[in-house]
Order: sequence, then C-alpha cells, then structure tokens
Amino acid sequence: MNETTNWWRRTMVTSIWVLILCVSFVNTGFGQEEDPILFEVDGVPVYLSEFTYIYNKTNGKQADYSRKSLDEYLDLYVKFKLKVRKAKSMQLDTIPALNQELAGYRKQLADSYLLDKQVVKNLAQEVYDRKKQDVDISHIFVSILANPTPQDTAEAFQRALAIKKRIEGGAKFEEVALEVSDDKSAKNNSGRIGFMTAMLPAGMYGIETVAYEGELNKVYGPMRSNSGYHLIRVNARRPALGEVEIAHLLIRTNPENENAPKAKIDSIHTALEAGATFEDLVQKHSEDSKTKGKNGYIGFVGISQLAKVFEDAMFSIKEDGGYSAPFQSQLGWHIIKRISRPGIQPFEREKSRLEQAVSKDSRLAIAKAKKLAEIKKQGNYREHKEVYDSFVSGLDKNFLTFRWRPNLPKPDQTLFTLGKNFKPTLGEFGEYLGRSSRDRMRLARSGDVNGVVRALYDSFVDEQVMKFQETQLEITNPDFKALMREYEEGILLFEATKMLVWDKASQDSVGLEKFFKGIVGKYKWRERAKVEIYRISKQYESQAKAIRDYAVAHTGEEVKAKFNTEDQIVVNVEEKLLEKGRHPQVNKLRWEIGTVTALDINDKTNTISFNKVLSLMPPSNKTLKEARGYIVADYQDHLEREWIKELRKEYKVKIRDKVYESLIKDKP
Repeated sequence: MNETTNWWRRTMVTSIWVLILCVSFVNTGFGQEEDPILFEVDGVPVYLSEFTYIYNKTNGKQADYSRKSLDEYLDLYVKFKLKVRKAKSMQLDTIPALNQELAGYRKQLADSYLLDKQVVKNLAQEVYDRKKQDVDISHIFVSILANPTPQDTAEAFQRALAIKKRIEGGAKFEEVALEVSDDKSAKNNSGRIGFMTAMLPAGMYGIETVAYEGELNKVYGPMRSNSGYHLIRVNARRPALGEVEIAHLLIRTNPENENAPKAKIDSIHTALEAGATFEDLVQKHSEDSKTKGKNGYIGFVGISQLAKVFEDAMFSIKEDGGYSAPFQSQLGWHIIKRISRPGIQPFEREKSRLEQAVSKDSRLAIAKAKKLAEIKKQGNYREHKEVYDSFVSGLDKNFLTFRWRPNLPKPDQTLFTLGKNFKPTLGEFGEYLGRSSRDRMRLARSGDVNGVVRALYDSFVDEQVMKFQETQLEITNPDFKALMREYEEGILLFEATKMLVWDKASQDSVGLEKFFKGIVGKYKWRERAKVEIYRISKQYESQAKAIRDYAVAHTGEEVKAKFNTEDQIVVNVEEKLLEKGRHPQVNKLRWEIGTVTALDINDKTNTISFNKVLSLMPPSNKTLKEARGYIVADYQDHLEREWIKELRKEYKVKIRDKVYESLIKDKP
C-alpha cells in the first residue's frame, strides 16, 4: 500500500479512537491574518490551522517542528490534497453510498460531542477535582414532611429564611443550630457535620457546590435537599485524606464483664507485636461474623463513612501492612490493619466509575437543564406562544385518556425557532405526543390538562434543542469540524485510490506482467531443501527411536507401512520445501541430502518429530506467481508514483514560503 494511503490510515485510526488531541497553534506573526493560507491546490486553500492540527495529531510527541519533519509531512499532505482534489473532480463526493457512509461516521462521532456525553464528562471531572479536597461544613436543617403541599414547602422556606436573618443579625450559628435545627445530631455537635468529600448524597448537589466553592465562614441558603432546607457554613478545607483499604479485628463489648474485652484485645495486640499474623488472629478471635471469613476485610473507606474514632485510627497507620493500637467504638474494641492507601488516581483511571456515579445522581438533570438553557440562549430561542396557546385551548379532559389523538388543522405552524433555520412545527409536537402516550398517562393522574401538556411540551423542546445542537456541531465545535473533514476527505481518498491504483494493480494482468519483467531478480528463493517431516504421537514414544532409525534408509511410505496399522496411526509423514534461513526447522538440519535430525519432543502438541532431507535446490528467481503479493504491492507503489506525477501536472500547487518558514523551529 502506498505511503500517503498508509499515512491516511494511521491518521484515521487515531481519529476513531482518540477524538481529539491538543493542537499547538503556532504564532505566525502575520498581523491581522490569524489563520493564513499555507498552500493551495488548484486554487483551493489549505489553512495553517488545518495543517498544524493534523501534524500534531499524527506525530504526537514527535511533532518537533523541525525542518526535516515538516518537509516530510508537508510533502505527504500535499499529495493527500492532490488526490482529494482529483476525487472531487471525479464527482465521487456525489455518490449516495459514500455520502451514506459519511453520515454514519458523523452519527458515531456526534454522540461523543452531544449534550448528554459532554455534561456527564464535565460532571465526572468536577467530582474528581472536588475529591482532591475535604470540606468541613456546618448546617442548620429545617425539615419538610414527605409529600408536602406547596404551602408546607413555602412555610419551611420562610422558617429557614427567618433563621438566617437571626444569624445575619448577630446570633451565633452554633447557638441557633442547637436551639432550632431539626437535625437531632445538632444537640451534640451544634450543627457541625465535620469534614466530608464529594460526592455528597443524592439531592445535595447545590450544598456540595457551596461547600467547595463558597467563601469560608459565610452562611448560604436556604438550600433545598430531598428532605428539607439547609443553611450552610463552610468552616475549612484541606487536602483530601482519600481512602484506605482496611481489615479489622473486633472484640465485642461484654456488659457482664466490661474489663474482659479490653484485656483480650491487649493480648491480641501483644501477639501481633511478637510476630503473629493479623489474619491468623482474626480467624481465632474476631467476633465480627460478617468479615471474619474474609480475614477481617472491610474494603476501601473514606472520611465520614465510619465513626470518627474508627476514621482517626485508620488514618493514623503510616504504612501498608501496619496496624493500629487497640481502640474502642460503640461495638467494642478494634485493631485495624492497613492494606493499602492508593491516593488519588489519574482521572482516566477514575473516569468510568465517576461517570457511572454522576449518571445516577440528580446533578445530571440540573447540569443538563443548565446546558440546554445555554444552547437556547446561544441559538436565540424564540417561542411562538400564540401557536402553543391556540393548540392548548382546543384540548379537554379527553387529552388525559388513551382515546386522544392529535387533531391539528395547521400542522405546519412553527412552535419556536432556534438559529436561522431550525423551526419545529406543531405537527412534530403532535407526533411527539403520539409516541409519548405512556408519559401522558403517568402525568394524567394530576387531572391538570394545562400542566400535563406543558410538561410534555417542555420535554419536546429539550429533545428538539438536542437535535439542533447536533446540526450545529460543525459551527460550534472546531474539533468536530476538523474530524468530519478528515473523514470526508479520507473516504474520497480511499475510493479514488481504489479505483485508480489498487484495482488496477490487481486486475491489470498485462501491465503487471510488463512491470514484473522490469524487476526480475528482485525476489529470489534462497537455497531450499525438500524434506520429509515425521510426527509421532507422544503415546508411542517407545517406538520413536526405532521409527527414526528405520527412516534413515527408507522412504516415508515405507515407514508408514511398517509402523502404522488400520487401527493405529503411529507416525504421520508430510513433504515440505524449507528455505534456508527462513524456517525454524532448517536450523536443525545439516544441509546435506539424507540428513536426519534428532528426535524433538514437543510437550505443547504432545508429539515427537524429526526431519529428513530428500533433495536440495539452489537459489533461483521467484516467478510472478510465486511472488505475486509482493509484486502487486510494488506495482501499486509504481502506479501511485505515476499518479502523483500526473496530478502535479494537472493541478497547480502553490506553497506560501513565508508562512511555511514561520513554522520551523530549528532554523540555523
């Protein structure tokens, strides 16, 4: 395969698996011309940014911008563009099958750039960055009953707001928390929860955001969670302690003899100090039935997951394999063993787990709604309220039943616009309502026609905004635009090369024969040996020596006749031509007729083998048939070189030397 096609294949493989690499945009010093033309093919410009993008992505860390590297790559890219220009002149870009293939690539690539994937990735990165710190927070909690009425919610909010005003008026946070917080633990901690780390529990994304981004000692809120309203104060932040992988040994509290558990744990600790293994002691003494069968293994534990005394003990252990001094919890007396403390792993290692976690969290809906609002704002979203209102005014209670079917006298009316040309219609909304009957029935329990249709309309708008975003990817995302250009031009290159080089090389027998005559002698056979290869099943190992000795003076057929029976195949024989220096078997041969190698036992195949040289053949030229694969490849390269010569005559290439010279970093 030719060099520019090989180069393109390497580039496309990179594009498929690595959607985008960082692009180093070079300071060209061309004044107001931020993206100058580097070269033209038949008047079609190739801009500097395009060349540096593809140069960086293909070469990676080897993209050193040396003259040698740039000269080689510019030559390849000019050849590539010449072929693309030829493909377009052949109107290959109008072939439906190729356009369909490109559309398939676009759909596959677009998925990685669309809103859902972007939001999940951003949220995962946000959690990862937050996990680098622990946050110490206090809160005052105002609870809301399950299934609250709007009045319940409003009263709770006003109560929380009044509490905040008291604190802003000079009351001490701790004293107010002790007095009014609905969190029962406030009686012991005055509202101070202590250090926590991301992710906070479901429904607390807003609280988490304040904890990591808010000012220290400032009161924020009221902030809503799944169970009520919170006033939040951030007390401190510190580098994250991370997680510790631990096991433990437990001696439970004994109400009848309070001193016995302490005495027992101390004796166990003494045994550890004397060299007993933690695992053996767990098996003999631990009273935790859930972990005893696993040598006390608990797993990875972070802050705020266990009692503080437990947390303090596990973080006090200085090295893997070490263990804590005995300590007491509500359950009894413990000794902890530290198995590992890996620290924060690279994002790429944590990415999959974090993306899975945020996908299940309510923060996804919040972030998605924010992103949708941004897209609507950027797209200058305009709702045609009169069309929506007219449609809703024609609905009755029948809309809340399975019997309802859309009756749209003017389905072409525009409901809203995004950008210049994206205009979803009333008819499209009707189709959406038709395929969303299950959601309509679920919402119908409220009995509120206006509320149900509005909820479904909002979902329809979100769906259409997603479609709009996909249509705008080439405009809003330069990386996506660059990738789509690569795919489009790559498909055209492949098709043109197939038609004008590859197919011709394999099908033009006359041209191939003529080409072969010009390179006769390029492909040669080394000296070859015609050998018999004898293979004996290992179960007949006792006969192997006799078979080899007999084969010295007899043919393979005679050997098989002597040792094989109708019921038992003891030995198999095959003839082969072995080329000197190319086959492992040859290394064991004396290059003489009649040579028989020693017995070779192969445990993997359960066979015993040896070889016998029947004849020798001197070096000779390979025929076209014998070297066809290599010769066709050579012919392809020949045709490709001739093609490039023709393309350079057909299309003028103009390189802007001043722009090109600005790229070079190793100038004398």
